[in-house]
Amino acid sequence: MTNHGFVLANVSRRSFLGGVAAGSLVLAVGLPGGAGAQEKKFGADGMPQGWRDDPRIFVAIAPDGTVTVTCHRQEMGQGVRTSVAMVVADELEADWSKVRIAQAPGDEARYGNQDTDGSRSLRHFFMPLRRAGAAARTMLEQAAAQQWGVPISEVKATDHAVVHAATKRTLGYGALAAAAAALPVPARETLKLKDPASFRYIGIDKVVGLIDNRDITTGKAIYGIDARAEGMLHAVVARPPVFGGKVKSVDDADALKVPGVVRVVRIDAPPIPSEFQPLGGVAVVARNTWAAMQGRDKLKIVWDDGPHAAYSSDTYRAELESAARRPGKVVREQGDVNAAMAKAAKRVEAEYYIPHLAQSPMEPPAALVRIRDGKCEAWACVQAPQTTRTRLAERLGLKEENVTVNVTLLGGGFGRKSKPDFVIEAGLLSQAMDGAPVKVTWTREDDLHHGFYHTVSVERIEAGLDDKGLPVAWLHRSAAPTIGSIFAPDPKHELPFELGMGLVNTPFAIPNIRAENPEAVAHARIGWFRSVSNVPHAFAIQSFVAELAHAAGRDPKDYLLDLIGPARLIDPTAIGDVWNHGEDPKRYPIDTGRLRRVVETVADGIQWGRSMPKGSGLGIAGHYSFVSYVAVAAEVQVEAGGKLVIPRVDIAIDCGPRVNLDRVRSQMEGAVIFGIGLATTAEISFKNGRVQENNFDGYEVTRMDSAPREIRVHVLPAEDYGQPLGGVGEPGVPPVAPALANAVFAATGKRIRSLPIRNQLAS
Repeated sequence: MTNHGFVLANVSRRSFLGGVAAGSLVLAVGLPGGAGAQEKKFGADGMPQGWRDDPRIFVAIAPDGTVTVTCHRQEMGQGVRTSVAMVVADELEADWSKVRIAQAPGDEARYGNQDTDGSRSLRHFFMPLRRAGAAARTMLEQAAAQQWGVPISEVKATDHAVVHAATKRTLGYGALAAAAAALPVPARETLKLKDPASFRYIGIDKVVGLIDNRDITTGKAIYGIDARAEGMLHAVVARPPVFGGKVKSVDDADALKVPGVVRVVRIDAPPIPSEFQPLGGVAVVARNTWAAMQGRDKLKIVWDDGPHAAYSSDTYRAELESAARRPGKVVREQGDVNAAMAKAAKRVEAEYYIPHLAQSPMEPPAALVRIRDGKCEAWACVQAPQTTRTRLAERLGLKEENVTVNVTLLGGGFGRKSKPDFVIEAGLLSQAMDGAPVKVTWTREDDLHHGFYHTVSVERIEAGLDDKGLPVAWLHRSAAPTIGSIFAPDPKHELPFELGMGLVNTPFAIPNIRAENPEAVAHARIGWFRSVSNVPHAFAIQSFVAELAHAAGRDPKDYLLDLIGPARLIDPTAIGDVWNHGEDPKRYPIDTGRLRRVVETVADGIQWGRSMPKGSGLGIAGHYSFVSYVAVAAEVQVEAGGKLVIPRVDIAIDCGPRVNLDRVRSQMEGAVIFGIGLATTAEISFKNGRVQENNFDGYEVTRMDSAPREIRVHVLPAEDYGQPLGGVGEPGVPPVAPALANAVFAATGKRIRSLPIRNQLAS
């Protein structure tokens, strides 16, 4: 359907409400009363106060019984739109065939934190969504009971209708919607949530199917790169080749001669740190994307490369290594590491290197913006629509209520699309073109050259072993530029949330542990990346555990389980885990029993300990992140010439209660493929401040011939649906690289301490 000249995917919330709410046939749609939402008062979990049990945010029922669930998180392949609808529909007792989805625009006052990152969409909203569905179900039952003049205890909602068993009367949801909409929302304490034993969709081992699947597979789905508007102009931007650089001069005469080019526009460079602002540069606006690209090629720009012109990966790696070999800021101190090291029977040390990485989603950043009558409307593939709305308003000098950010499907995100710099570019260019709709498209080269990269890291670990080969002392130094560098000038230490991703919260049964964070200065934009700092921390720690096992003459799996120790609950505040998105960390104790179980599960799955032919080996790793426990066991073959073949990978996850079992499996399969790419081929390198990789020929992702021949996913059952959910989208990635590296050692005797593996296996 179309809306104000835009081509939309599915039904937008605004058009839905405009078409249905006008007839008063919508179940309680609208903002809750009171000042809580309007004044943007939020609870510790990031959700607005006063609406958590209110179906008015999520549920609409049309006269024909169609239920529309509003999804306030963004869909980028992880299945969140389907999973959100499943939770509401289950508690609502809705017929899945009558459930539709509407995508929420960016609106912090209504929806709270909409950032789709941190593996927290269902983790934070499972119970609020359940309560919203239960409240809507209760209101439908109340409406039916009033119409029949019977006590509500005598009616029951089931399978998209309310039934009065005594008289066998039935009313469908569509017939009750208007009456239900007029009722007050039930208080939380009166709600009766379903017994998990009666769930119809949540956690059931039955493929529900993606709610967007038909549109995606038939090409009807609209992604950011697909958005269109009447009279739309197209733009590409020549950005500074070095972070922090500026335009000295530009000659655009030849660019303006390209047929279809309309105008060349300068975009001012932002102050540093720039947060999510565009890098600046020169934009070419044209009638079509090809003309804009050709015009950009004709620009003659002289750049001032700025303060990072000398940044090169090789020299910076040496700086990080030097920093990791010196004492740094102590971020965890348990026992007396120095004394235990001095008395140790044996000492082992190793350093691990992980380069910058790019999110490289299949769909590069793209955004369409139009400004009309003092109002701005954007269509974009963004993970954080409310942040996008705020930053657009600030940069364009508009009131936030006059900015609308409509979210398309995302062709991948992985953290890159949490930053709205590309949307702001489109807004600035629309403003420069007198409000005409302008669509900015990034090429693959743009995406790799001008991204927000995963941090580069050197991890140094030292251990002192007793006479049985077990560590009595553990020292871990992590040297890496921080994400905080895009927010504050020249921070030199990782932020608490980065430190809490496997460094300070290593759950090993070792009496003396110290973690240090040496200084590291950022020379590129550092941003969120799938699994974030868990990637380097898990690679180093789980690789080092295998090295310690070898030094002790022990089996790596058994040794890992010994380090995890017996099943126990660890208070994360006692060891420094402070990353919980503002929630009480005591709500999420680290359960070493669950970590042990996923390790044992993959070991059993891959038949750990079996005899392997020459050139083949098994590797294992486990990691706790995003309140989930994941382990990976990998089988590899190293062929003549160093070709790495991966016959099989087993991955196990304990995420607690699960909503969409099919999506959990899919996310684990995707994590394996993603993790293999990080381990084997992915690297962003710099020389003279410039990224050296240009496209997928240089920055390689996992290809079909490099993928495992078989991936086996083991999803451990939830013990209690009252316990907190763990994340799913990110926790699968961290154990993949160390499991592969450990398997390579088992196959060849060669230690992999630097990623990517790429050419290290050639004889």
